This record gives sequence, C-alpha cells and structure tokens, in this order.
Amino acid sequence: MPQDDAEALRRFRWAAEQGDAWAQNNLGGMYLDGQGVPQDDAEAVRWFRQAAEQGNAGAQFSLGFMYSKGRGVPQDDAEAVRWFRQAAEQGNAGAQFSLGFMYSKGRGVPQDDAEAVRWFRQAAEQGNAGAQFSLGFMYSKGRGVPQDYAEAVRWYRLAAEQGNAVAQNNLGVMYGQGLGVPRDYVQAHMWVNLAAAQGNEQAQKTRDRLPKQMTPAQIAKAQQLAREWKPKQ
Repeated sequence: MPQDDAEALRRFRWAAEQGDAWAQNNLGGMYLDGQGVPQDDAEAVRWFRQAAEQGNAGAQFSLGFMYSKGRGVPQDDAEAVRWFRQAAEQGNAGAQFSLGFMYSKGRGVPQDDAEAVRWFRQAAEQGNAGAQFSLGFMYSKGRGVPQDYAEAVRWYRLAAEQGNAVAQNNLGVMYGQGLGVPRDYVQAHMWVNLAAAQGNEQAQKTRDRLPKQMTPAQIAKAQQLAREWKPKQ
C-alpha cells in the first residue's frame, strides 16, 4: 500500500489508546521524529512511558534516551540509567550500549570500566556498531580489560565494516602504526579515507599525513579499495 504517515499515526493511536504497548512505542517514535504529526518531545515521552511501564524494551530504551538528553523531561542521568537497565536486561542492544556508556562515563552510576565492558560486549555481540567500537576502544586502552591491540582491531573492524566512521579512523590508525595487525599503509589509507569521507576530522588529518609514507601505486590502490568498499549489515 502507499506509504502514509497520517494513516499510520491514526491506526497507532487507535491501538495505543486501547493499551497496546507496541503501538504506544511506535506512536511515541512518530512524535519524536515529527512523522505524520508536529514534532513534540513531551508527547513522545508520554507514549514511551505508557509502553515502558508495560515492559516494552524499545520504549524503555527510548525513555532512557529522553532522560539522558533532557528531551521532553528534565535531564536526569539516574532515571536514564534506570530505564536503560530495564531494557538492557531484556536484551535490547541499544540500551545495553547506552548503559555501558553511562558506566564508562560515570553518569547516573559510579564510574566502572569493567561494568561498561560487560554491557558493551552484550550489545557488540548482537551487532551494535557503537558498542563494537566502544569495546575496541576499551581493549586498545586497557580499560576494564587487559590491553589487547589484536582484540581492539577485531572489534574496530566489525564496527568499521558497518560504516562507523570513528571505528574506521581508529582501524586505519592501527594499520598505520602496526598495532594488533602488521603495518599496512594501503589498508590504513583506505579506512581513514572512508572515515574522512563521512566528515571525521581526525581521519581527514590522518589521511593527509599518510601519503608522505606511501608510493603512488599504494595510494592508487588504497583509493580504489575505498571506492569499491560497501558496508556490511
């Protein structure tokens, strides 16, 4: 059928007002994005809360996000953590990543790298690119886990292959310095080139420095690989 935000909104509302948690969550998402209705954070929160209180993990994650950003509610890290945890314990990867982030920064909970790693790993193993990057970072710095460059490269690669620009830059740096992988300027240039194309400023600086250590043939090969690269889902 033709895509129709207004009709979707009408039907979500009809189900949401009867107490359907999935419809309440979806209705909250439409208010959050201004899809078929004027954007309204407070109304998004109202519907997320109704679904979250019924145990809907997606709505719990979204409500935690709203509290973490102070959108539609006063900013409250402790309340964000409370909702992230409920969703994370149900296996919601976005909430697991967010809860790990809160532990890594000490927001709403005491700072705890080991606990951050635990939650990052659960989300990363579900394919969450942000969590994969974060887990790679923790391994590269030895935070919450023994420092392990090869393991850092493994997680950076998984995130980079999904198109995460920061992971692409970091993976390029690892190749350029030979950390966790044999030094390979072609691979380094390819990955930082991909990150730079997404606007990553650090990658743009790294990309401009690398050619000084490369032959014209290596540069051409790296550029070809970057052109041919496609993200994995």
